[in-house]
Amino acid sequence: MVSKKYDFIIVGGGSAGCALANRLSTNPANRVLVLEAGRPDYIWDIFIHMPAGLTVPLGNKLYDWCYHSEPEPHMQNRRVFHGRGKVLGGSSSINGMIYIRGNAMDYEKWAADDGMQNWDYAHNLPYFKRAETRLIGADEYHGFTGPLALETGPCQNPLFQAFFKAAQQAGYPMTSDVNGYQQEGIGPFDRNINRGRRLSAARAYLHPVKRRPNLDVVCRALTTRILFNGKKAVGLEFAKGKSLQKVYGGEIICCSGAINSPQLLQLSGVGNGKELASLGIDVVCDLPGVGENMQDHLEVYVQYACKKPVSEYPALLWYNKPWVGFQWLFQRKGAAATNHFEAGGFIRTNDSVAYPNIQFHFLPVAIRYDGSSPQQGHGYQVHVGPVNSDAMGTVKIVSTNPRDYPALRFNYLSTEKDRREWVEAIRCTRDIMNQPAFEAFNGGELSPGPGVETDQEILDWVAADGETALHPSCTCKMGKDPMAVVDPDSMKVHGLKNLRIVDASVMPYVTNGNIYAPVMMIAEKAADIILGNTLLPPSSAAWYRHQTVSDPEA
Repeated sequence: MVSKKYDFIIVGGGSAGCALANRLSTNPANRVLVLEAGRPDYIWDIFIHMPAGLTVPLGNKLYDWCYHSEPEPHMQNRRVFHGRGKVLGGSSSINGMIYIRGNAMDYEKWAADDGMQNWDYAHNLPYFKRAETRLIGADEYHGFTGPLALETGPCQNPLFQAFFKAAQQAGYPMTSDVNGYQQEGIGPFDRNINRGRRLSAARAYLHPVKRRPNLDVVCRALTTRILFNGKKAVGLEFAKGKSLQKVYGGEIICCSGAINSPQLLQLSGVGNGKELASLGIDVVCDLPGVGENMQDHLEVYVQYACKKPVSEYPALLWYNKPWVGFQWLFQRKGAAATNHFEAGGFIRTNDSVAYPNIQFHFLPVAIRYDGSSPQQGHGYQVHVGPVNSDAMGTVKIVSTNPRDYPALRFNYLSTEKDRREWVEAIRCTRDIMNQPAFEAFNGGELSPGPGVETDQEILDWVAADGETALHPSCTCKMGKDPMAVVDPDSMKVHGLKNLRIVDASVMPYVTNGNIYAPVMMIAEKAADIILGNTLLPPSSAAWYRHQTVSDPEA
């Protein structure tokens, strides 16, 4: 490999990396290499491909980087666990498979930044459409020819219908498509499941084209350093087994995600010059924004016992698991063929916000991400948390050893706005969950429970129980301001040649939902930018805007 030169070297075979590998290798004249630190997504690995198996890879070092934050000062100094996919397909191979684009006004906010005019909703919608095949049909908001098959949650369990009705009783609207005209409201979610199997970015984009002679994919290859000739990126150093190797290319594209991309840049001498020099790293480019501006979503589970035996609890019992597994293996149906996150929604908790600031994921069983259940019996829960928090953190390397994890500081609950919205989120959730529609099912609140009522008690519980929703982003943001890292017109790192970044780190602000869909949009758009193609024309599709916004200080 040392003697072979590539036109494009992609660092990271995750969500964005798989999409770029497909699009950039379409032209047989382009020689493309993908370096992935993790293992292949073997076809026999049921924990990747079984939708309900998602609890197994998370926290398992065979699939997951298994990061932890530094002690979070507003979270009782807890080190919050943070999973990231370390396998071909990246986090799309271990995530909850929920496909949420974000609100149209997220992209209007992006476009308001200097130099970001072409990243508004109208310019991004065509790339969302190009990526997808929505199985219930295309319209002006959805495509039907893309690699990503989108299945809409069937929501057949009666608890989903109770949730829909309860939300309306509490005064919130229904929406038929949270990725369409109106995100605001409660409704079914789209998800990356097709024929009872997870459809990761690797399975959607990479595997169909992996036999192209101009595309090479190398797994278990940890990129340790970007090689520069002056300000020009010329190649990479990577560890494969016990050896260090080098490979050279015309373009280096970092697709390693919001944690690994800034880490790699810093290890390579790109970042805050003073901080790098203090570690003995020669500074190639002083870019103070690298590793700054980190944004994420924090969430909690509000859980209830269920009086009727209608939840998915029986599927968790050991003596039922053989039948559940048989149904999935041979029929691609049953409790293992769904992610169970089939519905949820977006609401505004106060009239001072222009668009939804809270997201719900409803689940017809009471369970944690690690697969543990709070009680032996039927239950249900809603995941909830603010999605437009102004809390920001950092990713900083602590040594020159690429195997040492960087220090992650999220600063959850660190702002007045964030704390206020958390209290509103829990009160709005309880209002919905205690509506008459749930009367036949409501066996009492399990978590946080009746002992958590005052504002301070709510915040203390969130600090003790909150978990990341696994949406790290914004650590190498696009823009033209002094803290921007990536040029929005070229995806190139400011001040450097032949080095681009395409992943969640380039978002200037986190979108108000799960971030996989926005990452795939960014990758699709970046492919056109990198190849020099004419960008798709902007969409004229209308989108919903709530008109009444009050001044919170009035």
